[in-house]
Amino acid sequence: MPFTFTARLPLSRHAVDRDHLTRARPGLFDELRADAATRVLPLWRGSTLLAEEPGAGSAGTHELAAYDSGDGSPRPRLRLFPPALVPRVPIELYLGKSLADEGAEPAGTRLVAAILDDDGAATLEPDESLWVPLRTVASALSDRDAGLFTEALALANWHASHAHCPRCGAATEVEGGGWSRRCPVDGSQVFPRTDPAVIVLITDDDDRILLGSNAMWEDNRYSLLAGFVEPGESLEAAVIREMFEESGLRVTDPVYLGSQPWPFPASIMFGFTARLADGQKPAGVLPDGEEILDLRWFSRTELAAAGDSIILPGRSSIARAIIEQWYGGPIDFGPDLVAGWR
Repeated sequence: MPFTFTARLPLSRHAVDRDHLTRARPGLFDELRADAATRVLPLWRGSTLLAEEPGAGSAGTHELAAYDSGDGSPRPRLRLFPPALVPRVPIELYLGKSLADEGAEPAGTRLVAAILDDDGAATLEPDESLWVPLRTVASALSDRDAGLFTEALALANWHASHAHCPRCGAATEVEGGGWSRRCPVDGSQVFPRTDPAVIVLITDDDDRILLGSNAMWEDNRYSLLAGFVEPGESLEAAVIREMFEESGLRVTDPVYLGSQPWPFPASIMFGFTARLADGQKPAGVLPDGEEILDLRWFSRTELAAAGDSIILPGRSSIARAIIEQWYGGPIDFGPDLVAGWR
Protein backbone atom coordinates (compact mmCIF):
# COMPACT_ATOMS: atom_id res chain seq x y z
CA MET A 1 0.00 0.00 0.00
CA PRO A 2 1.20 3.61 -0.46
CA PHE A 3 3.32 4.86 2.44
CA THR A 4 2.89 8.52 3.41
CA PHE A 5 5.41 9.74 5.97
CA THR A 6 4.05 12.48 8.24
CA ALA A 7 6.13 12.10 11.41
CA ARG A 8 7.92 15.04 13.01
CA LEU A 9 11.36 13.65 13.67
CA PRO A 10 12.66 14.68 17.11
CA LEU A 11 16.19 15.65 16.07
CA SER A 12 15.13 17.36 12.84
CA ARG A 13 13.26 20.08 14.72
CA HIS A 14 14.86 23.49 15.11
CA ALA A 15 14.11 27.09 16.05
CA VAL A 16 17.58 28.65 15.88
CA ASP A 17 18.94 31.06 13.27
CA ARG A 18 22.51 29.81 12.85
CA ASP A 19 23.56 33.37 11.94
CA HIS A 20 26.53 32.19 9.87
CA LEU A 21 27.74 35.66 8.89
CA THR A 22 28.51 36.48 12.52
CA ARG A 23 30.88 33.52 12.95
CA ALA A 24 33.83 35.30 11.33
CA ARG A 25 33.49 38.47 13.44
CA PRO A 26 36.81 39.33 15.18
CA GLY A 27 36.65 38.94 18.95
CA LEU A 28 33.28 37.23 18.68
CA PHE A 29 33.39 35.31 21.95
CA ASP A 30 34.71 38.31 23.90
CA GLU A 31 31.72 40.23 22.54
CA LEU A 32 29.27 37.44 23.37
CA ARG A 33 30.60 36.98 26.89
CA ALA A 34 30.46 40.72 27.55
CA ASP A 35 26.73 40.64 26.75
CA ALA A 36 24.81 39.51 29.84
CA ALA A 37 21.88 38.51 27.60
CA THR A 38 23.95 35.78 25.89
CA ARG A 39 23.18 32.28 27.08
CA VAL A 40 25.64 29.39 27.31
CA LEU A 41 24.84 25.70 26.88
CA PRO A 42 27.41 23.59 28.76
CA LEU A 43 28.46 20.27 27.25
CA TRP A 44 30.29 17.55 29.14
CA ARG A 45 30.97 14.14 27.64
CA GLY A 46 28.06 14.57 25.27
CA SER A 47 25.61 15.56 28.00
CA THR A 48 24.12 18.77 29.34
CA LEU A 49 21.89 19.98 32.18
CA LEU A 50 18.16 20.49 32.44
CA ALA A 51 16.61 23.54 34.05
CA GLU A 52 15.08 23.39 37.50
CA GLU A 53 11.38 23.67 38.13
CA PRO A 54 10.45 27.37 38.26
CA GLY A 55 10.24 28.37 41.91
CA ALA A 56 11.96 25.17 43.07
CA GLY A 57 14.04 27.13 45.55
CA SER A 58 17.51 25.86 46.37
CA ALA A 59 20.02 24.81 43.76
CA GLY A 60 19.90 21.36 45.31
CA THR A 61 16.36 20.79 44.01
CA HIS A 62 16.54 19.45 40.47
CA GLU A 63 13.15 18.83 38.91
CA LEU A 64 12.42 19.02 35.21
CA ALA A 65 11.37 22.53 34.28
CA ALA A 66 8.12 22.75 32.39
CA TYR A 67 6.54 25.12 29.93
CA ASP A 68 3.26 25.07 28.05
CA SER A 69 3.81 22.63 25.20
CA GLY A 70 0.44 23.44 23.69
CA ASP A 71 -1.29 20.27 24.85
CA GLY A 72 -1.02 20.93 28.56
CA SER A 73 1.80 18.45 29.12
CA PRO A 74 5.07 19.55 30.73
CA ARG A 75 8.39 19.38 28.94
CA PRO A 76 11.95 19.60 30.19
CA ARG A 77 14.03 22.62 29.20
CA LEU A 78 17.75 22.96 28.68
CA ARG A 79 19.54 24.79 31.45
CA LEU A 80 21.26 27.79 29.86
CA PHE A 81 23.66 29.97 31.83
CA PRO A 82 24.67 33.64 31.78
CA PRO A 83 28.24 33.91 30.45
CA ALA A 84 29.69 34.95 33.82
CA LEU A 85 28.71 31.61 35.36
CA VAL A 86 30.52 29.39 32.83
CA PRO A 87 34.34 29.37 32.74
CA ARG A 88 36.20 30.18 29.55
CA VAL A 89 37.19 26.99 27.74
CA PRO A 90 39.45 26.23 24.75
CA ILE A 91 36.49 25.32 22.51
CA GLU A 92 33.42 27.53 22.40
CA LEU A 93 30.78 27.25 19.68
CA TYR A 94 28.57 30.03 18.40
CA LEU A 95 25.24 28.31 17.74
CA GLY A 96 23.23 31.31 16.54
CA LYS A 97 20.15 33.24 17.70
CA SER A 98 16.96 31.83 19.14
CA LEU A 99 13.92 32.17 16.89
CA ALA A 100 11.48 31.45 19.71
CA ASP A 101 10.64 32.78 23.14
CA GLU A 102 11.74 30.04 25.50
CA GLY A 103 11.31 30.56 29.21
CA ALA A 104 13.67 33.34 30.27
CA GLU A 105 15.32 33.54 26.83
CA PRO A 106 13.40 35.71 24.36
CA ALA A 107 13.65 35.37 20.60
CA GLY A 108 16.92 36.86 19.41
CA THR A 109 18.95 35.54 22.36
CA ARG A 110 22.45 34.67 21.18
CA LEU A 111 23.49 31.14 22.07
CA VAL A 112 26.92 29.64 22.76
CA ALA A 113 28.03 26.12 23.66
CA ALA A 114 31.01 25.54 25.95
CA ILE A 115 32.78 22.16 25.89
CA LEU A 116 33.81 21.49 29.47
CA ASP A 117 36.47 19.19 30.89
CA ASP A 118 35.85 17.13 34.01
CA ASP A 119 36.92 19.89 36.40
CA GLY A 120 34.79 22.52 34.66
CA ALA A 121 31.73 20.26 34.69
CA ALA A 122 32.22 19.44 38.37
CA THR A 123 32.43 23.13 39.20
CA LEU A 124 29.23 23.89 37.33
CA GLU A 125 27.30 20.84 38.55
CA PRO A 126 29.06 18.18 40.62
CA ASP A 127 26.16 15.72 40.59
CA GLU A 128 26.96 13.62 37.51
CA SER A 129 23.47 12.09 37.48
CA LEU A 130 22.04 15.47 36.46
CA TRP A 131 24.01 15.56 33.21
CA VAL A 132 21.70 14.08 30.57
CA PRO A 133 22.52 12.80 27.05
CA LEU A 134 20.56 13.94 24.01
CA ARG A 135 18.90 10.59 23.35
CA THR A 136 17.38 10.56 26.83
CA VAL A 137 15.44 13.80 26.39
CA ALA A 138 15.34 14.50 22.62
CA SER A 139 11.69 13.65 22.03
CA ALA A 140 10.54 15.64 25.09
CA LEU A 141 12.37 18.90 24.35
CA SER A 142 10.90 21.88 22.51
CA ASP A 143 11.83 22.53 18.89
CA ARG A 144 14.44 25.09 19.91
CA ASP A 145 16.04 22.96 22.58
CA ALA A 146 16.07 19.78 20.50
CA GLY A 147 17.72 21.56 17.59
CA LEU A 148 20.12 23.45 19.85
CA PHE A 149 21.34 20.32 21.65
CA THR A 150 21.66 18.40 18.37
CA GLU A 151 23.66 21.19 16.74
CA ALA A 152 25.96 21.59 19.71
CA LEU A 153 26.61 17.87 20.13
CA ALA A 154 27.35 17.36 16.44
CA LEU A 155 29.90 20.17 16.49
CA ALA A 156 31.46 18.99 19.74
CA ASN A 157 31.89 15.46 18.38
CA TRP A 158 33.54 16.84 15.24
CA HIS A 159 36.04 18.85 17.28
CA ALA A 160 36.87 15.79 19.36
CA SER A 161 37.92 13.85 16.26
CA HIS A 162 39.59 16.64 14.23
CA ALA A 163 42.12 18.14 16.59
CA HIS A 164 44.95 17.59 14.10
CA CYS A 165 45.55 18.39 10.45
CA PRO A 166 44.79 15.39 8.21
CA ARG A 167 47.68 16.40 5.92
CA CYS A 168 50.59 16.92 8.31
CA GLY A 169 49.34 16.02 11.79
CA ALA A 170 49.86 19.48 13.28
CA ALA A 171 47.44 20.58 16.00
CA THR A 172 44.73 22.66 14.34
CA GLU A 173 43.38 25.95 15.68
CA VAL A 174 39.68 26.65 16.20
CA GLU A 175 38.20 29.57 14.28
CA GLY A 176 35.02 30.75 12.60
CA GLY A 177 32.97 30.72 15.78
CA GLY A 178 33.84 27.07 16.29
CA TRP A 179 32.76 26.05 12.78
CA SER A 180 36.20 25.44 11.27
CA ARG A 181 39.76 24.54 12.22
CA ARG A 182 42.94 25.77 10.53
CA CYS A 183 46.33 24.13 10.19
CA PRO A 184 49.06 26.55 11.39
CA VAL A 185 51.60 24.91 9.08
CA ASP A 186 50.01 25.20 5.63
CA GLY A 187 46.96 27.35 6.41
CA SER A 188 44.47 24.73 5.17
CA GLN A 189 41.01 24.62 6.72
CA VAL A 190 38.94 21.69 7.89
CA PHE A 191 35.15 21.97 8.18
CA PRO A 192 32.60 19.79 10.00
CA ARG A 193 31.72 16.56 8.26
CA THR A 194 28.51 14.54 8.33
CA ASP A 195 28.38 10.87 7.33
CA PRO A 196 25.25 10.00 5.30
CA ALA A 197 23.50 6.71 6.04
CA VAL A 198 20.32 5.10 4.72
CA ILE A 199 17.77 3.34 6.92
CA VAL A 200 15.11 1.30 5.20
CA LEU A 201 11.65 -0.13 5.84
CA ILE A 202 11.51 -3.23 3.62
CA THR A 203 8.06 -4.65 2.90
CA ASP A 204 6.94 -7.85 1.21
CA ASP A 205 3.75 -8.51 -0.78
CA ASP A 206 1.82 -9.02 2.47
CA ASP A 207 2.96 -5.62 3.80
CA ARG A 208 5.11 -7.22 6.50
CA ILE A 209 8.29 -5.42 7.52
CA LEU A 210 11.77 -6.82 8.00
CA LEU A 211 13.59 -6.10 11.26
CA GLY A 212 17.12 -7.14 12.15
CA SER A 213 19.16 -7.63 15.31
CA ASN A 214 22.66 -6.15 15.31
CA ALA A 215 25.66 -8.01 16.72
CA MET A 216 26.32 -5.12 19.14
CA TRP A 217 22.85 -5.24 20.71
CA GLU A 218 20.90 -7.42 23.09
CA ASP A 219 19.68 -10.47 21.19
CA ASN A 220 16.03 -9.35 21.45
CA ARG A 221 16.58 -5.84 20.12
CA TYR A 222 15.38 -5.21 16.56
CA SER A 223 15.39 -2.28 14.18
CA LEU A 224 15.26 -1.40 10.51
CA LEU A 225 18.29 -2.24 8.42
CA ALA A 226 20.70 0.63 7.77
CA GLY A 227 24.14 1.37 6.41
CA PHE A 228 26.51 4.11 5.34
CA VAL A 229 26.56 5.59 1.85
CA GLU A 230 29.83 4.84 0.08
CA PRO A 231 31.88 7.38 -1.93
CA GLY A 232 30.51 7.95 -5.41
CA GLU A 233 27.16 6.33 -4.53
CA SER A 234 23.64 7.72 -4.64
CA LEU A 235 21.29 7.26 -1.71
CA GLU A 236 19.06 4.99 -3.79
CA ALA A 237 21.99 2.81 -4.84
CA ALA A 238 23.09 2.58 -1.21
CA VAL A 239 19.62 1.31 -0.25
CA ILE A 240 19.80 -1.54 -2.74
CA ARG A 241 23.42 -2.46 -1.94
CA GLU A 242 23.18 -2.24 1.85
CA MET A 243 19.94 -4.22 2.05
CA PHE A 244 21.47 -7.02 -0.03
CA GLU A 245 24.68 -7.03 2.01
CA GLU A 246 22.87 -7.23 5.33
CA SER A 247 19.91 -9.45 4.46
CA GLY A 248 20.74 -11.28 1.23
CA LEU A 249 17.54 -9.85 -0.26
CA ARG A 250 17.17 -7.91 -3.48
CA VAL A 251 14.96 -4.84 -3.06
CA THR A 252 13.62 -2.31 -5.51
CA ASP A 253 11.73 0.99 -5.72
CA PRO A 254 13.51 2.91 -2.95
CA VAL A 255 11.33 5.87 -1.93
CA TYR A 256 12.71 8.70 0.19
CA LEU A 257 10.76 9.54 3.37
CA GLY A 258 12.76 12.12 5.32
CA SER A 259 16.03 12.70 7.15
CA GLN A 260 17.23 13.21 10.68
CA PRO A 261 20.65 14.22 12.03
CA TRP A 262 22.13 11.58 14.32
CA PRO A 263 25.20 13.08 16.03
CA PHE A 264 26.42 9.84 17.60
CA PRO A 265 28.97 10.80 16.53
CA ALA A 266 28.42 12.36 13.08
CA SER A 267 25.67 10.89 10.92
CA ILE A 268 22.55 11.94 9.11
CA MET A 269 19.97 9.22 8.55
CA PHE A 270 18.02 9.17 5.27
CA GLY A 271 14.82 7.19 5.68
CA PHE A 272 13.51 5.08 2.79
CA THR A 273 10.97 2.44 1.99
CA ALA A 274 11.75 -0.37 -0.44
CA ARG A 275 9.92 -3.51 -1.52
CA LEU A 276 11.16 -6.95 -2.35
CA ALA A 277 12.19 -7.23 -5.99
CA ASP A 278 10.02 -9.34 -8.28
CA GLY A 279 10.86 -12.99 -7.84
CA GLN A 280 12.58 -12.44 -4.48
CA LYS A 281 11.07 -14.62 -1.78
CA PRO A 282 10.80 -13.35 1.83
CA ALA A 283 12.14 -16.68 3.05
CA GLY A 284 15.41 -15.95 1.29
CA VAL A 285 16.71 -13.82 4.16
CA LEU A 286 20.35 -14.43 4.94
CA PRO A 287 21.86 -12.38 7.80
CA ASP A 288 25.45 -11.42 7.05
CA GLY A 289 26.51 -13.05 10.33
CA GLU A 290 28.86 -10.23 11.24
CA GLU A 291 26.77 -7.08 11.63
CA ILE A 292 23.30 -8.64 11.47
CA LEU A 293 22.76 -11.84 13.45
CA ASP A 294 19.00 -12.35 13.04
CA LEU A 295 16.24 -11.19 10.71
CA ARG A 296 12.49 -11.50 11.25
CA TRP A 297 9.40 -10.54 9.27
CA PHE A 298 6.55 -8.91 11.21
CA SER A 299 2.96 -8.17 10.36
CA ARG A 300 1.24 -5.57 12.50
CA THR A 301 -0.48 -8.30 14.47
CA GLU A 302 2.77 -10.18 14.99
CA LEU A 303 4.59 -7.05 16.12
CA ALA A 304 1.90 -6.30 18.69
CA ALA A 305 1.91 -9.92 19.84
CA ALA A 306 5.67 -9.78 20.40
CA GLY A 307 5.08 -7.31 23.23
CA ASP A 308 7.91 -7.27 25.76
CA SER A 309 9.77 -10.07 24.00
CA ILE A 310 11.51 -7.62 21.66
CA ILE A 311 13.03 -4.17 22.11
CA LEU A 312 12.24 -1.65 19.38
CA PRO A 313 14.23 1.52 18.55
CA GLY A 314 13.98 4.44 20.96
CA ARG A 315 11.52 7.29 20.47
CA SER A 316 14.20 9.77 19.40
CA SER A 317 15.16 7.63 16.39
CA ILE A 318 13.97 7.87 12.80
CA ALA A 319 13.60 4.08 12.84
CA ARG A 320 10.91 4.32 15.52
CA ALA A 321 9.07 7.03 13.57
CA ILE A 322 9.09 4.98 10.36
CA ILE A 323 7.94 1.80 12.10
CA GLU A 324 5.13 3.64 13.87
CA GLN A 325 4.03 5.26 10.60
CA TRP A 326 3.78 1.79 9.02
CA TYR A 327 2.08 0.40 12.14
CA GLY A 328 -0.58 3.11 12.02
CA GLY A 329 0.07 4.91 15.30
CA PRO A 330 2.22 5.07 18.42
CA ILE A 331 3.57 1.77 19.69
CA ASP A 332 2.85 1.68 23.41
CA PHE A 333 3.80 -1.92 24.07
CA GLY A 334 7.22 -3.41 24.75
CA PRO A 335 10.16 -1.91 26.65
CA ASP A 336 10.55 1.85 26.22
CA LEU A 337 14.15 2.10 25.07
CA VAL A 338 14.65 5.83 25.57
CA ALA A 339 18.24 5.89 24.35
CA GLY A 340 17.46 3.84 21.25
CA TRP A 341 19.66 3.52 18.21
CA ARG A 342 19.16 5.40 14.94
